[in-house]
Amino acid sequence: MSPNLEKFVDRLPLAEKIRPVREEGGIAYYEVTMEEFWQKLHRDLRPTRLWGYNRSFPGPMFDVNRGEKIRVKWINRLPQRHFLPVDTTILDEMGMELPEVRTVVHLHGGETESASDGYPEAWFTRDFNETGPHFKKEVYEYLNSQRATTLWYHDHAIGITRLNVYAGLLGMYIIRDKEEKCLNLPAGDYEIPLIIADRTFNNDGSLFYPSQPANPSESLPNPSVTPFFLGDTILVNGKVWPYLEVEPRKYRFRVIDGSNTRSYQLYFDTGQSFYQIGTDGGLLRKPVKLEKLPLEPAERADIIVDFSKYAGRTITLKNDLGPNADPEDRTDDIMQFRVSLPLSGDDISKLPQSLSSIPSLANNKITAIRNLKLSGTTDEYGRPLLLLDDKRWMDPVTETPQLGATEIWSLMNITAFTHPIHIHLIQFQILDRRPFDLNLYNQDGQIVYTGPAVPPEPNERGWKDTVAAPSAQITRVMMRFAPFAGDYVWHCHILEHEDYDMMRPLKVIGPENQ
Repeated sequence: MSPNLEKFVDRLPLAEKIRPVREEGGIAYYEVTMEEFWQKLHRDLRPTRLWGYNRSFPGPMFDVNRGEKIRVKWINRLPQRHFLPVDTTILDEMGMELPEVRTVVHLHGGETESASDGYPEAWFTRDFNETGPHFKKEVYEYLNSQRATTLWYHDHAIGITRLNVYAGLLGMYIIRDKEEKCLNLPAGDYEIPLIIADRTFNNDGSLFYPSQPANPSESLPNPSVTPFFLGDTILVNGKVWPYLEVEPRKYRFRVIDGSNTRSYQLYFDTGQSFYQIGTDGGLLRKPVKLEKLPLEPAERADIIVDFSKYAGRTITLKNDLGPNADPEDRTDDIMQFRVSLPLSGDDISKLPQSLSSIPSLANNKITAIRNLKLSGTTDEYGRPLLLLDDKRWMDPVTETPQLGATEIWSLMNITAFTHPIHIHLIQFQILDRRPFDLNLYNQDGQIVYTGPAVPPEPNERGWKDTVAAPSAQITRVMMRFAPFAGDYVWHCHILEHEDYDMMRPLKVIGPENQ
């Protein structure tokens, strides 16, 4: 359990934009180094040992324009040994000795060519001394040809993503376009990224991550992967329960759930409503008024908050833990807003009634409907083993859509909890969710629906790359597999599940593979 840290004593850090090292033929070239360093995360904590991109947690923010191709060399300068507990047993099935410290970067939500997507087996070690079987290049290329949106980048190395991200390997990536700029949304000092993540600390300021699940059996390996991990302390932009001074005007916040396992139900203690204008894949058709914002790991939300009626007030962004919450649980707070700054000028920003057009995929020819289970079993040690369609990572590829094909995936969750499912390369549209009798299914395999199909919430009716698939429901999503062919993956974004073994290869078949 973390030390009892006082809330709202540190100012919210604002993301620093990364600058290119040089240009190569008109293309910006960046270098980002992964290193171990120490960073002070709270006034009363000693500096914490972290791994980060360019010695910062979170890493520097990419801010690029649509159609502006960039190149990034991700350089591993990390130690040879991990400072968090590495379970080697979960990759025994691969039949290979893997280096303890390995990294590969995934631009989450990016429409990226396969060789630059951050395939889990495209890992590399310090200074590229060793590389994985799918490693293809040292310099990644991002075309940024998709619509304006909030993406993020993070580690994706096979078997240790949960540890590398928890150690600090994550950052924000923004794509802008002319359509969005014409809307006159809050901008500049009034557009603020918020990366929310949970951590647990030891008394000396170091990160705590369990080496085994609670109440482990004697036969359990040590270290051993845990089925989930919830930190007891909330950080925003790398500070514990920070505060932000704001003016009494409209602000735009780009929010990411960067936690390993934790989902959030965000609301303001004043009861004020706010507006969601965008989701994983960019702007919605129109703003959606909310009192509470649910976020699963890896989901993003673009929101507008109007502080104009709250001059002189202090407002807390809260997390609804539900009616059965432990009274000792301090994660019901996220951060504080102090409406204490004088208005620097008239607020001329807008909240437009119409934001963007989103063509429906429903008129496309559907080439496949895939029925895919989110299931669970136990391994030889009795540990939970979460799977996609009862298959493990090393099983042969079964999802092989054609380039340009439109498919519907029906995700039937027969486990006891929600899984945030992320599909690489594409943005999809949620069709509906339909409840079924899970107990009956577990008895005889029958699917008996207990209610009608429910359309997505209004703030989910945009482009998504991560979807909440609740227990005892079938969640249907529709997507077009483009613009690239190649090797990708789909997985649960609870990182402990992704590492063991709720991730599957996805091969988009192009003309050259037919």
